[in-house]
Amino acid sequence: MFWQTSRFQISLDEPRVMGIVNITPDSFSDGGQHATTASALQHCEQLLSEGADILDIGGESTRPGSPPVSLEEELARVVPVVRHAVKLGVPISVDSYKPQVMRAVLDLGADIINDIWALRQPGAAEVVASYRDCGVCLMHMHRDPQTMQVAPMEGDVVAQVLSFLELSAQSLLGLGAKKTQIMLDPGIGFGKTVAQNFALLKHQRALLAAGFPLLAGWSRKSSLGAVTDRTVDERMVPSIAAAMLAVEHGAAVVRVHDVRDTVAALAVLKAMQGA
Repeated sequence: MFWQTSRFQISLDEPRVMGIVNITPDSFSDGGQHATTASALQHCEQLLSEGADILDIGGESTRPGSPPVSLEEELARVVPVVRHAVKLGVPISVDSYKPQVMRAVLDLGADIINDIWALRQPGAAEVVASYRDCGVCLMHMHRDPQTMQVAPMEGDVVAQVLSFLELSAQSLLGLGAKKTQIMLDPGIGFGKTVAQNFALLKHQRALLAAGFPLLAGWSRKSSLGAVTDRTVDERMVPSIAAAMLAVEHGAAVVRVHDVRDTVAALAVLKAMQGA
């Protein structure tokens, strides 16, 4: 199995690590740490040295309650970093829901669009479909970042997430995209309760029924803090535990802040599986 992206066919025969590069002043975990082009690129290189397979660059925080960023501001943050990051020789993902940003970064050579809105913003699906080989990650989000944790989901979370992701993927296929371009993300923390997030982890394999590989994004999430009573900067170990459980339950890609230690944990898992 592989994930088709603009410049790379990413083999999914073993789990892949997507390193997070937030070019934002207000992300919940590392806001402001990599807010300039120079510091963001330095962080890209650091994550690659630690073993990241993919870099995920984002210019707008989507933490619960976060305000939207203007198109002009997001382009100013993201475009200079992507322009240089595409020269690093690895797949570059851009975390955005704005079609204008998608088009700008794909024109620069970005490989993947990672969209929390699953291409529901007007024009987004058409942009992605027009770049015939770009990868895309479609995420489930209940409501929007401003209100998603004010009124979380109700009912059977696994069935609802599966239905949404299936419909989103089929809609994109209907526009001419190939199945190999599509990755699905259950959207941990995006409009779900703590119990619902862990239900999605426990029953994650049920989401494979949609027929697409899965990306899991547990890194430093508040649900981990809720069950461990640890602050954001103390959640590395819980994050790695969640990432390993996600891989054990069928995730093909894990999106993480702590690349070096996640890669080490995956090496232990691989050794056990191969023994």
